[in-house]
Amino acid sequence: MRPILMKGHERPLTFLKYNRDGDLLFSCAKDHTPTVWFADNGERLGTYRGHNGAVWCCDVSRDSSRLITGSADQTAMLWDVQTGTQLYTFGFDSPARSVDFSVGDKLAVITTDPFLGLTSAIHVKRISRDPSDPVEIVPEIGESVLILKGPQGRINRAVWGPLNQTIISAGEDAVIRIWDVETGKILKESDKEIGHKKGITSLQKSVDGSHFITGSLDKSAKLWDIRTLTLIKNYTTERPVNAVTLSPLLNHVVLGGGQDASAVTTTDHRAGKFEAKFYDKILTEEIGGVKGHFGPINALAFNPDGKSFASGGEDGYVRLHHFDHDYFNIKI
Repeated sequence: MRPILMKGHERPLTFLKYNRDGDLLFSCAKDHTPTVWFADNGERLGTYRGHNGAVWCCDVSRDSSRLITGSADQTAMLWDVQTGTQLYTFGFDSPARSVDFSVGDKLAVITTDPFLGLTSAIHVKRISRDPSDPVEIVPEIGESVLILKGPQGRINRAVWGPLNQTIISAGEDAVIRIWDVETGKILKESDKEIGHKKGITSLQKSVDGSHFITGSLDKSAKLWDIRTLTLIKNYTTERPVNAVTLSPLLNHVVLGGGQDASAVTTTDHRAGKFEAKFYDKILTEEIGGVKGHFGPINALAFNPDGKSFASGGEDGYVRLHHFDHDYFNIKI
């Protein structure tokens, strides 16, 4: 399996996202410029210019026509994927950390960081007009449908739950919360005993939306039921986990990490010590690893067909891996 090395970002990667068809890969980095690549050969298609801060997160609509990005410049931007035009800018009073389109792409959940005395917050924004609305009472695009005052510390990731009825958030205080979108109340919180012990860095839902995985600085990843918040599985590793992803095809979980950027200089700098580790989802045992990055892995994403995956590192590279045939026959 020879990786395709995709160079285009000048700063560390922060997030990777495939579109639903699996032919495009979107990457975010600290260099202000989200980029789109062909997912089969790693060719750079174009960039989205307009942010003037690190871009933390992105999401692409179901039909691949819209891209939303959240940035440290205190905005989230909506883009036309094909032309790269800015369609709308959502302004906030603090950096926008996480963005996620709802099912149907009418709403987006955007989280903002604690900043100058403000706490973290979860904003639900209207993205497109509902065709069923009478023209007179069209709610303006960009209005906040709901603002939830967040917990202490940063919320690193917030995603929609089943049928857009809930929002699942996780972050620095290591607690996973499920919020009711109608009332804005907290429905469930993860148990301190079984939950993560340190900040949660990443969260990803399964393809069917029935469960999700979280990765944490406590050197573990955990698999949760999305409705009941029951802990299903636990995966332990020897490094802080910065990124997690679930294979849409096989029962595989991939963890990527390293350590805090501040500690990078104190670790082994020899070639590609930083690997993406594959675990069996059911048995929770490690089944292999893919080395290559020269710094911690900050982002991971599986192609929706499950036949390739991409990793983004502190080293500014995106590595695209198409699996060999043997991968699909791994037996434990």
